[in-house]
Amino acid sequence: MSGNRHFGTGNYFRHFLARTDEKMLFKMDHYLDVYDRELAAWMGEKVSFLEIGIYKGGSLRMWRDFFAPQSSLTFLDIDHACKALEIPGTDIRIGDQTDVPFLQSVAQEKGPFDIIVDDGGHKMDQQITSFRALWNALKDGGLYIVEDTHTSYWPGFGGGGHKAPGSFIEFAKDLIDKMHSWYTEDDEGFPLHPLAAQIGGIQFFDSLVIIRKELKKPPVALTSQHGRVGASDKILKVRGRVSIF
Repeated sequence: MSGNRHFGTGNYFRHFLARTDEKMLFKMDHYLDVYDRELAAWMGEKVSFLEIGIYKGGSLRMWRDFFAPQSSLTFLDIDHACKALEIPGTDIRIGDQTDVPFLQSVAQEKGPFDIIVDDGGHKMDQQITSFRALWNALKDGGLYIVEDTHTSYWPGFGGGGHKAPGSFIEFAKDLIDKMHSWYTEDDEGFPLHPLAAQIGGIQFFDSLVIIRKELKKPPVALTSQHGRVGASDKILKVRGRVSIF
């Protein structure tokens, strides 16, 4: 990436707190440090950005000022009153994040996206449905961010508690298995999943999950001796191994 604008030193997101206006910003304190680290390369870049969930509108200017002025910034909310919170450089769409045709229509018009942030209703069906509907609208190298994943442990949000089937956290844990399904030795019970070729990494933070999209070929093992480099896909083909070597 190139073309970063100079924002000075320090954490942009923390500095922004002193520059908020009448529109309330609501974020968990530690998110600001995670975003400072994980989004540093995107600062000042021209991006296509989507956030689900507007609340009082305080995050619109935060994201607008973080990215380049030419960026496409789309915000979704189910509350029709949120449309009045629109500011120059942003586009607010009203709809339900579990309405797959609505999400697909927004993605078709405004995507593909570099970054998607789900700060919507935080219920399990909302988080999972939105991910499934929007993952294909995320660019190669893009980030899919889900906030407030602590609701997976709250029955009132459909989470059901610790290790409850159907929670977003358990859904995200399952993505880890899908990412590693290249290496299966159980082709029937644990088959290769298409997401193995699409997920580059998954980061779990307190109440926050970041999934990086990376379109990639099957992994190969490299050897190098006397400057001669060799490559092999044997690691994907051997069955019944007792050692990686």
